[in-house]
Amino acid sequence: MRIAKAESSKQFRQFVRFPWKIYNEDSPWVPPLISDVIDMLSEGKNPFWLHAKRELFLAYDDDDNIIGRIAAIIDYNYMNFQDDKCGFFGFFECIDDAAAAKALFDAAKNWLDDKGVYKMMGPMNPSTNDELGFLSEGFDLPPGLMMSYTPEYYLKLAEGSGLKKIKELYAYDMDVTGDSRVERLERVVRTAEKKLPTLKVRTLCKDTFDDDLKSAISIYNRAWEKNWGFVPWSDEEFVYIASKIKSLLDPDMIIIASVAGAPVGMLISLPDYNQVLKKLNGSLLPFGAFKYLYYRKKIDSLRLMVMGVIKEYRHKGIEAIMYEKGLKNALKNGYKHCELSWVLDDNIMTQRTAEMMNGKIYKKYAIYGI
Repeated sequence: MRIAKAESSKQFRQFVRFPWKIYNEDSPWVPPLISDVIDMLSEGKNPFWLHAKRELFLAYDDDDNIIGRIAAIIDYNYMNFQDDKCGFFGFFECIDDAAAAKALFDAAKNWLDDKGVYKMMGPMNPSTNDELGFLSEGFDLPPGLMMSYTPEYYLKLAEGSGLKKIKELYAYDMDVTGDSRVERLERVVRTAEKKLPTLKVRTLCKDTFDDDLKSAISIYNRAWEKNWGFVPWSDEEFVYIASKIKSLLDPDMIIIASVAGAPVGMLISLPDYNQVLKKLNGSLLPFGAFKYLYYRKKIDSLRLMVMGVIKEYRHKGIEAIMYEKGLKNALKNGYKHCELSWVLDDNIMTQRTAEMMNGKIYKKYAIYGI
């Protein structure tokens, strides 16, 4: 066995395509679009790499077959904002072989050490604003949109390589087919509207998408700044992400709250396009585009991925108003389930809110560090 940097274009392609060797057709894993993975990892395409650097590694067996991969990542924005000189590992995939896994983790750690970064955690693919964590519960179900799926044995490989679990993330499943929640929320809404007469809550308007994008950036970077692992998105990153998901949006499920004309909160739920990606096997060619158009009409689930209110306006009922509007719109548009993810293991307030909405934890993810 040997470890090598994925430096050539051929090795880069092998790095991108390796997961197809780990997951078979019967696995709940959802193949990403290969073009999206290439864009994400390409330093000239993804603006994340303007403030970060990475090295990609491949593991080979004695017959020169690839048996694993890993990325070592330094996000300088994370280190500066969190005041934490910690690097990341990400994009880990490996056969069930303890020696191969340890060699990959060691390669990432040694690369970080050589750069003067002596702590490592992950998986971050490639940052805390992207897919992260090893799945630790819920292996029988496919992941939600932009959530990871990994085999159960990855936990053993990480722990056998000396890594320890440092944080747990929860994903909640909520039935949105209608019950007494709307009535309960409406009582809170009426009280909040009396206290905040200039409060306005609206859905996304595609004609004002650019202005709404600026509002979203402002709210996101203010509402989440105290969260574990939070890193503000740069304007370039937010525009990049927005361009990727713009065609996926259901405008009724993007909700913006403002007080006296100033944006103070937002709720973003996206249709679970993993239900479509599962049918495409990583490519829109030769017939994937037709499958995409056909199966997108059958999506019946959402992922609630962003919900926050800036500090000055928390606990005034704005959260309930956005939930109420989101629930009503989900019912109107025919969605049956919503995944709320991810939620930190120590974020008691959001956990209580999810439970109030009849949400139940159905997946857990683990972050490991060394």
